[in-house]
Amino acid sequence: MNVTKKSHVPLLTLENLRHEGLEAAALELEAGDIALVSGPSGAGKTRLLRALADLDAHSGDVSLEGRHYLSFKPWDWRRQVGFLPTESHWWRKDAGGHFDTPPQSETLKRLKLDAVILKRPVGQLSSGERQRLALLRLLQNAPKVLLLDEPTGSLDGDSAARVEAEVKRYLKANRAAAIWVSHDEAQVKRLASRRYSMREGKLERQ
Repeated sequence: MNVTKKSHVPLLTLENLRHEGLEAAALELEAGDIALVSGPSGAGKTRLLRALADLDAHSGDVSLEGRHYLSFKPWDWRRQVGFLPTESHWWRKDAGGHFDTPPQSETLKRLKLDAVILKRPVGQLSSGERQRLALLRLLQNAPKVLLLDEPTGSLDGDSAARVEAEVKRYLKANRAAAIWVSHDEAQVKRLASRRYSMREGKLERQ
């Protein structure tokens, strides 16, 4: 009896991805991977993430578990491949109004946040508090791929370590992966299972 072996399908695949200012990019991610992307400001790192999230016009092929992004409704794709910008948007007065379900107190504590923060106006929150809450807001969508644009840029060392641990915990529990943009070389060395550099719009595996 002949047994046909199923070919392996990566979690995320991009081939020949092009966007304004970006050369053709290729990348594969497996569940649990953290691909760290570093490079100078203006090199195209954020443009890469926005193209992957289908927020900006681009060409090339991007697939999630073998399914092409064009077969998803745009909002479903952005839930599955979730983009966390350096500074997230807030459209309600209080922080808690941005969550369908309030984060559990245990989750907030892991990020050094108190439940009372959900009742505070967004305008009274520090940039670091907004970054951590924005991450929790993103994770509530249960994305398979996280696109993280300097998610610890406004955080002190302890808070950054807590965010790193929370992301790793999420990836393991959900068989998800992340593309993480960082300028922190120590952070890159701590987290990267795959490492990339970007220079003048060109993405290269290191």
